[in-house]
Amino acid sequence: MGSVTDHPDVPPAGANGPRLAHIAAQAQVSEATVSRVLNGRAGVARGTRQRVLAALDLLGGERPVRLRRASAGLVGLIVPELTNPIFPAFAQLIEQALAGHGYTPVLCTQLPGGATEDELVEQLEARGVTGIIFLSGLHSDSTTDPARYTRLTDRAVPYVLINGYHEGVAAPFVSPDDRAASRMAVRHLAELGHRTIGLAVGPARYVPSRRKAEGFVAALKEEFGLRRGQAELLVRHTLFGVEGGHAAAVSLLDAGCTAVVCGSDLMALGVVRAARQRGLDVPARISVVGFDDSQLIAFTDPPLTTVRQPVRAMASAAVDALIEEIRARADGERPPDRHTEFVFQPELVVRGSTARRQGSPGPGYVPSGEPSSQLPGASGSGLR
Repeated sequence: MGSVTDHPDVPPAGANGPRLAHIAAQAQVSEATVSRVLNGRAGVARGTRQRVLAALDLLGGERPVRLRRASAGLVGLIVPELTNPIFPAFAQLIEQALAGHGYTPVLCTQLPGGATEDELVEQLEARGVTGIIFLSGLHSDSTTDPARYTRLTDRAVPYVLINGYHEGVAAPFVSPDDRAASRMAVRHLAELGHRTIGLAVGPARYVPSRRKAEGFVAALKEEFGLRRGQAELLVRHTLFGVEGGHAAAVSLLDAGCTAVVCGSDLMALGVVRAARQRGLDVPARISVVGFDDSQLIAFTDPPLTTVRQPVRAMASAAVDALIEEIRARADGERPPDRHTEFVFQPELVVRGSTARRQGSPGPGYVPSGEPSSQLPGASGSGLR
C-alpha cells in the first residue's frame, strides 16, 4: 500500500496526505491508475484523471507540483442568486466540467442592489475571459432587450445561455422541456384521481414560466377536455420562491384545487406551508408537485414529489457548446451554428407529497422516492 509518491515503499503518514488505496477507493479505480495520474504519466482517460484528482482533493491531499498546469483561460459564469439550491448545483457541475477542459471558472452572482448582469459582463471582459455562460439570466426575460447579447457576438466573445430562449439571440441555448414537465406532473395527478389541479409558477414574462403554463394548459385539455380559457383560470403567476408559492396556493385553494403543480421546489414548499396553515394535510387533502429536484428536497416533510431537471447533462452540454466555439475561433474556423436550442427531457420523481384524491376510486399509491419510469411521460434525462 503506497503513499502519494513515486516510491511505494515510503510509509504513508497522515501529514503527508491520503494513501493510494484510499484515493483509489474514493475514485473507484486501481491503485496503479492513481499512481499514473499522480506521477503525470500518460495512458489515463481524461475523465478518469479528473476522478482521481477529485478524490485527492476530497480526501485532503495536496496535488504534486508537476500536476499544476497553467489555466487555458478564464470563463465567466453568471448566476442570478445562490439561495435557490438548484443554482449552486448548476454552478458546481459547470465549474467541474470547465476544469476538466483546463479552464478556470469565475463565478459571478447577481445580488439585490449589487452589480447587474451587464456590469458583470463588462467586468469579465475587462479581465479577458475566454467565454461566458449565463444561467437564468436576462435572456430568459422576454421583455428585455436582446441587443446586449448581439454586442457580445460582435465582439467575438463566445457565450452560452442556460434556461431561457430568445429568437433574436444567435447563440447556443440549453433548456429543460418545461412544457413536458407540466404535462407529466398533470398526468401523474390525474392518474391519482385529481380533477381540479392548479399551477403556481413565476412571472409570465419569463420564458420557462410561460412554457410551463403552456404545457399545463395543454395537459388539462388532454386529460379533462378543458378549453384554454378554462384551464388558464387555474394558473397563478407569482414571484419565484417560497413566498410566491404560498401566495399562489391561497388563491388556488380558494378555487377548490386538490392538487398544485409548481414552477420550482421552493414554490412547492410555499404551497405546503399554505395548506398546513389551513389545517390541510399534505398529501391526504392536497397533493403538491415541485420542479427541479434540488439536493435536499427528498428530505422535506413530506418528501417532495417533483419533476427533476437533468442538471448534470445540461451543464455538460453548455460547457461542450462553449468549448466547441472557443476552439473553432482559436483555429480560425467559422464557429458552429449558434442559433441552436438543446432541449433536455425532465423526469418525474414520485415521493410523499402526492397521493390519491380522497374519495377517488382506484388502487392506492406507494411513493418510491425514485424516478418512476412506469408513469407516462417520465422519461429522459431539463429551472424555473
